[in-house]
Amino acid sequence: MTDNPFQPRFGDLPAQLPIFPLEGVLLLPRGQLPLNIFEPRYLAMINDAMAKDRMIGMIQPCDVHAGTDLFKTGCAGRITQFQETDDGRYLVTLTGVCRFVVAEELDVSRGYRRVRPDWSSYQKDMEKIGCLDLDRTRLTGLLKEYFTINGLSMDWELIDAIADESLMTALAMICPLSAPEKQALLEAPCCKARASLFVNLLELAVRQDDCGSCSAH
Repeated sequence: MTDNPFQPRFGDLPAQLPIFPLEGVLLLPRGQLPLNIFEPRYLAMINDAMAKDRMIGMIQPCDVHAGTDLFKTGCAGRITQFQETDDGRYLVTLTGVCRFVVAEELDVSRGYRRVRPDWSSYQKDMEKIGCLDLDRTRLTGLLKEYFTINGLSMDWELIDAIADESLMTALAMICPLSAPEKQALLEAPCCKARASLFVNLLELAVRQDDCGSCSAH
């Protein structure tokens, strides 16, 4: 996957995985997700993960109000940064490793949920992708409109310096898309399909804002 000797190989991915259900939060392979952990059950989950393989599955709930049903697909990440605060919270960073399908939900352990993941459909997640042949001019134009609409800022010079896959992964994770849209990006069959879908979502958001502005006048 990378030159990092601590990153797991596909054949070494765990047979059981603690999960952190969180709506609207997307983790993708090789993406980095900062988390502020303070609930006792998730503090316990981090402790257990740190004592084993440092792996945690991020997954979205289908129904936030019910709090039980999960989407079938999530992404496992490895704890690559860890800090304990004076007030007992954990500040961690997960680096995405591989997507999974929930094959079975297991018994709750120490208050947190666990699953048996099926990794078989996502072995290619472990392979770093190079160029996605992005139309950078079109993408940057859409992003500027989208960021203006949402009151966001960006170092536009930095975008030019980032490789295609890293850029698309970061944008998909940080942009304020809806939970279903983020799930669709997660479940895209490959990086190129995800990039195409992301651009389409940007175009749709910009068009809807234009239509809304016209209607307001």
